[in-house]
Amino acid sequence: MSEPSLDEPKEPKRAFFYGTLMHPRILQHIIGNDGSHLRFSPAFLPGYTRHKVKGATYPGIIPLSQSMALANRELAPSEKVVRGTVVEGLTEDDLEYLDDFEDIGSDEYARILVVVHPLAPFHPMSTHCEGEDALIALHSSSIPENQGDLAFGVEVDTYVYLEVENLEAELWSFDEFVKMHAPQWFDYSSRIQS
Repeated sequence: MSEPSLDEPKEPKRAFFYGTLMHPRILQHIIGNDGSHLRFSPAFLPGYTRHKVKGATYPGIIPLSQSMALANRELAPSEKVVRGTVVEGLTEDDLEYLDDFEDIGSDEYARILVVVHPLAPFHPMSTHCEGEDALIALHSSSIPENQGDLAFGVEVDTYVYLEVENLEAELWSFDEFVKMHAPQWFDYSSRIQS
């Protein structure tokens, strides 16, 4: 068996998005293409919590232990998981744009591997809804109460927040983001794409 060539394309990747990039229009804008090569599913990540970033409309996720200290209270079961979207088929170019968008290399985010649980079959990105009500409904499907019985998990990349002191105790709401803040992200300019 021969060694893979450096010129061979790398296997497409999967990533879990839990904030602004859950909106298909924003994701497509950031990666600089229509995402026709991508497939998605609503999913959840156990053991993490999604908080508001101070002075921003985007969130950061941190491990549950850090979240409980930040919130200074016991979290409800629904708060001990992060809802989001798992996307498969990402290319190296897509990941480069995403890393730039998340400012990888700074002290704000790090890309790590986690295991998420899809809540539905994967569908082509072209079928992803963009309307407010449909987006909110898509990401409101119920999460199994007994998560210990889940057999199906998918290993994916995600971006965890590193600057815990810049997070609010309040949890971030996708519903609120879609209704009040999403349009301001439709024309976001990343350094790579400019």
